[in-house]
Amino acid sequence: MTGALPLRQRALGAFYGLALGDALGMPTQSLSREQVRQRYGRISGLLASGSDQPIAPNMPAGAITDDTEQAVLVAELLVAGRGEIAPGDLAQHLIDWEAAMRAKGSQDLLGPSTKRAIEMILAGASPDDAGRYGTTNGAAMRITPVGIASDVNQPQRFMEQVQQACQVTHNTGLGIASAAAVAAVVSAGINGADLKTALEQGIEAAQWGETRGHWVAGGSVAARIGWSRLLCEGCDSARLPDLIYDVIGTSVASQESVVAAFALARAVANATLQPYPALCMAASLGGDTDTIAAMLGAMLGATHGLSAWPLEAIEQVKAVNRLDLDLLTEQLLALRMA
Repeated sequence: MTGALPLRQRALGAFYGLALGDALGMPTQSLSREQVRQRYGRISGLLASGSDQPIAPNMPAGAITDDTEQAVLVAELLVAGRGEIAPGDLAQHLIDWEAAMRAKGSQDLLGPSTKRAIEMILAGASPDDAGRYGTTNGAAMRITPVGIASDVNQPQRFMEQVQQACQVTHNTGLGIASAAAVAAVVSAGINGADLKTALEQGIEAAQWGETRGHWVAGGSVAARIGWSRLLCEGCDSARLPDLIYDVIGTSVASQESVVAAFALARAVANATLQPYPALCMAASLGGDTDTIAAMLGAMLGATHGLSAWPLEAIEQVKAVNRLDLDLLTEQLLALRMA
């Protein structure tokens, strides 16, 4: 049973699941579904990117992207702040992160909402105002450490920490709702909830998030997650990717990519897919594949544990990126228990 898994295994499953999904989607990010088919067919494992990859050219198989790197950044800020994230610190760390990426010649830079917010902060805007236009998935992609460190069964505290992680770049109902949804599934999974229960808690947390931050026009994330459940009901795994790509959408918009990740998670909950094939399917969709797969990996890892992921693939991601999330995960769990 999922609930019988050790707490640490679920937390590691979430953090390494994020990294694994990110790496699986790295070579296909920003490609159309047809381009993915032509170049790779169906993703079934870690692959290197080609020289014509628009964001991450010539990267080795197993390389991570901004999704994991910024999640690590959030985790380190949570630990340093003993569960608190100062908006100014997050802004400065994101500025420093992009500068380091530019110095390396990387095209994997800040997303549109985060970039706009940072430009506003550099121009003198307050952190509260800087995030007032953030509606894309940048906060949701890096929110997993909050789900590990905070208990969704303490909703007031949980939502305070989610909003702190969102405020400087995605301080809108849409941005906060999408991040809250992902963090809640991770947190519920770590509590021992099965995937179906965790997904319902994700919808509830999205509803909480919609009432926070600045209002912006756009479809409700919570309502769209619920709608996607009906849309994909009874859909077999062969038809599901096209349905997600054509109807839900796979862009950086929260109402598309976050909902797409939930639709794939729902298929796992309904036993239509197993966790790792679902992660590979996310990487094959086209669009913002690395982020969709990263969010999905975090949610599935929290409910199914580290053993859901092939050991060789995890070891490859760790080796290629010199990535060790074990200590950081222990520190996040210490915050949760405190």
